[in-house]
Amino acid sequence: MSLALQAESLGKCYRVDRGDPDAAGSYRTLRDDLVKIAGAPLRMLRRGVNAKRAAEPFWALKDVDLEVKPGEVVGLVGRNGAGKSTLLKILSRITRPSTGRATLTGRVGSLLEVGTGFHPELTGRENISLNGAILGMSRAEIARKFDEIVAFSEVGPFLDTPVKRYSSGMYVRLAFAVAAHLEPEILVVDEVLAVGDAGFQKKCLGKMQNVAGEGRTIFFVSHNLAAVRSLCSRCVLLDGGRIIMDGSSDDVTDHYATLVEDRVRGQSDGPIKADRFSLYGSGEGYFLHPSQGEREYSMLCGDPLTLEFEIEAPSALTEVTTGVSLNAITGGRVVSMSSKVQNIPSRCGDSRRWVVRCEMGAIPLNAGTYTATIYVGNGIVDVAKFSDAFLIKVAEHDVFGWGNSLPGASSWGPMYWAPTWDIGPAIAEGLKA
Repeated sequence: MSLALQAESLGKCYRVDRGDPDAAGSYRTLRDDLVKIAGAPLRMLRRGVNAKRAAEPFWALKDVDLEVKPGEVVGLVGRNGAGKSTLLKILSRITRPSTGRATLTGRVGSLLEVGTGFHPELTGRENISLNGAILGMSRAEIARKFDEIVAFSEVGPFLDTPVKRYSSGMYVRLAFAVAAHLEPEILVVDEVLAVGDAGFQKKCLGKMQNVAGEGRTIFFVSHNLAAVRSLCSRCVLLDGGRIIMDGSSDDVTDHYATLVEDRVRGQSDGPIKADRFSLYGSGEGYFLHPSQGEREYSMLCGDPLTLEFEIEAPSALTEVTTGVSLNAITGGRVVSMSSKVQNIPSRCGDSRRWVVRCEMGAIPLNAGTYTATIYVGNGIVDVAKFSDAFLIKVAEHDVFGWGNSLPGASSWGPMYWAPTWDIGPAIAEGLKA
């Protein structure tokens, strides 16, 4: 049987210019650049062969061998920089491989970035026709699917507006609608679905399930492991540009979750530096310190959970707001909490360093591993986010009075709840008990 994809020794190498180490991190003016250009020949003579070593090879993808049968739905997972997007760009013929080759059988529809294949000056209507033509569709085929594409994308009122005026959500809705409805034999979807709202993401996953049911091949990249599990029968784990695991989605995502857990635990010593948080505004210099030197919590189902940490900033803020989100290690947010939403005032004064204590009580987490992400605000907007600041391991507990070996409990989801029950006999209307 022919294969939808056959990749052999596939690799992609980039040349990374390390630049002048003497000028690293320094600000340069136009005059500095002109002086540097004028002196370049002399520097080349002085450095000789060492000057050529400034540009170092970087293998974004290396020695990838992969075979995919028609109709398979394959998830690609791995941390940022693992090579997932590079592989999809090669499969979509956007970039050429440096080594090896990839043979694809059938028409490929790609959605790698917001607005992939769209011309910003053309209207939504014109871009549907353009994108369809790029995919090799005839005018008759495009016309037959046109109304369905517009209905799915929900951009009908703006169909004759240039797409450069679309929001990112409108962009991705229309792009996905075109890619999914013009019937490519192979559909390649990157993390762009994260741009859409929850309803749109659910709609897209349903559409991809329908596409898979029609026997077409799908490559799906996502950091939401729950979505990968539900959509994909097979999963490939990439790390450092290489395939380190290829198997069932459950096995691969479980292994990847273990790697994520080890990575979070391995960074548990000392304050979290710049590689552990992102900034939304001008909050440069924020640091997070666990108050008691702990970033890993172990607890039982139903036990109370309290997170305590310190925030340090380069300048004083009269108001501080914080938020905490608990996330499943396999992907997906479980619950969010915010001092701003609850209108809890801070007692910081003009301090540059604050202690935050978040008492959640007996939060109903099921057995599993979770991470906590911390948000810091200035009383108006969030200015910094500390990703995976804490690792929380919840062990099974006799929360229902049924023992720890209850069959199927691990598949109940991230939370349990103990409501009040009343179960009694049904009484027919008009009849006495």
